[in-house]
Formats: sequence, C-alpha cells, structure tokens
Amino acid sequence: MPATHPQLLRALQATRGHPRAIVGHRFASHGAPHYNEPGGWLFGEKPLPPGQKRVKEDWENIWYVGMFGTMLAAAVLLYYKPDTSIQTWALKEAKQRMEARGEKYKYEPSSPPPSPSPS
Repeated sequence: MPATHPQLLRALQATRGHPRAIVGHRFASHGAPHYNEPGGWLFGEKPLPPGQKRVKEDWENIWYVGMFGTMLAAAVLLYYKPDTSIQTWALKEAKQRMEARGEKYKYEPSSPPPSPSPS
C-alpha cells in the first residue's frame, strides 16, 4: 500500500533529529579503512639510515630461486622443443614421396641464366 502525504510527513517529522534513519544505515562502512593505506614508501619499507644494509626475509631467496629457475628451465625446454608444425611434416612427406617416384625436389635450372646484354 503506497504511503500517503500525511504518512510521509509523520515519518519525516519523527526522524527530524536523525536524518539517516530515512535513508538507512551503511553497514559496510565501519569507520577507518581496514587495509594498509599507502604511505609513500616502496613496499611499505622505510629507507635505512646510511651505512646500514637491508636484511632479507626468509622467503625471499626461495622466491628468487623458484622464479628465475623456472624461467631458465622454461627457456631451455622451449629452445629444445621438437618441431611439430604441419608445414614441417608436409615438407618431409613431400620430399619422401618425390624421392620414391624418382623426382627431384630441389630446383636446379636446366640452363645458365641469360647474361645481361650491353645496351
């Protein structure tokens, strides 16, 4: 049943002190953000004073070895990957069939190319 004008007026007068009661509450926003806001430092690490050396965390060396070792292994495997393209197979098959018939599969000119005539 739609609200009539007097009902709306009563609802507005009842919430005069609390205007958010009409629009409802925003339950998703509970104050400050729950994540680490950017502070301007790279990866959240403040620069060390001069003369001090950064101490690596335990997981960093494992990550470097795993990441770059995997890249190296992938590069080696891709370099030695067998050629399985259809063009390579078709060329090999055509050469075999032509050799079986006694045909030459390489082009060899029957006569030397004509020399350019002096003009």
